[in-house]
Parts: sequence; structure tokens; C-alpha cells
Amino acid sequence: MSTVELSFSALPVHVRTARLIVTAVARRSGVAEALLDEVRLAVGEACSRAVEAHRHHCPDEPVRLELTGANRRFEVIVSDTVPEDGTATGVPDLGAPDDEIEHVWDATTAELGLAVIAGLADDVDIESTPKGVQIRMSWPAEGEVAG
Repeated sequence: MSTVELSFSALPVHVRTARLIVTAVARRSGVAEALLDEVRLAVGEACSRAVEAHRHHCPDEPVRLELTGANRRFEVIVSDTVPEDGTATGVPDLGAPDDEIEHVWDATTAELGLAVIAGLADDVDIESTPKGVQIRMSWPAEGEVAG
């Protein structure tokens, strides 16, 4: 299977569409029906994380997905263009300004989302670069299904 590329505006409503497309391509790539819910949930979580990051930092930039089926694996890469700074973790200081508290809670929520993704995907790699964050997930696939 060749690579399918998808980009969409950083709006929560587009996450559902991305999940539907990824599920269809995963099915076509031979991912077992029993794994499709895990694919859908993990991709939805990764896309939601990217959309939220974009909405706060670069709302005009699209979220990007790459879907590939090769070597009996189905791989999804969700990319955003928001570099992860790693400074917003832990419990918020209740004496801090509201925007600072919101930033800490957003980071904590994002960390929980990454834990969910790690539990759903067969293999996960998260890479933070100066250009943004890439979440690479993959699942076993039997191969391309005829149709």
C-alpha cells in the first residue's frame, strides 16, 4: 500500500472525520476487525491532542496524518507544528495566574492522552522536534485486502 496523506484544520469536528478515514484505511490494509476500535481510539486521541495544541499556538496550521501499510504493519503518524517545551507538568500553583494554571492542566491532560495512546497502539514512538511533535503508532496487518 502506498502512503495516504491527510491534513485538516485544527478544529475538533475534524477529528471524527480523521478517525473514520483511518479506520477505513486500516481495514483495507488488513488490520484485524478486533483491533479497529483501538486504532480509532488511539488516532482520535492523537488528533485531539494535536488539534488542541494548534488551537492554542498556531490555529491556522493544519494537523497532518500519514497512513502506511507495509511489512505486515499499519502505521499512522500524527504530526503537529507545535514544539513541545516540556515545562508544563505537575500540579498547578493555585496562586499562579489563570493562564498559567490552564497551561499546566493542558499539559497534564496531554500526558494522560499519550498514556492512553501507548495502551492502545501495538507500537508507539513520540518524537518532539523544533518543528513539532510526531506521534507514530502501528498495529499488525495481514496485508492489503482485495476489493
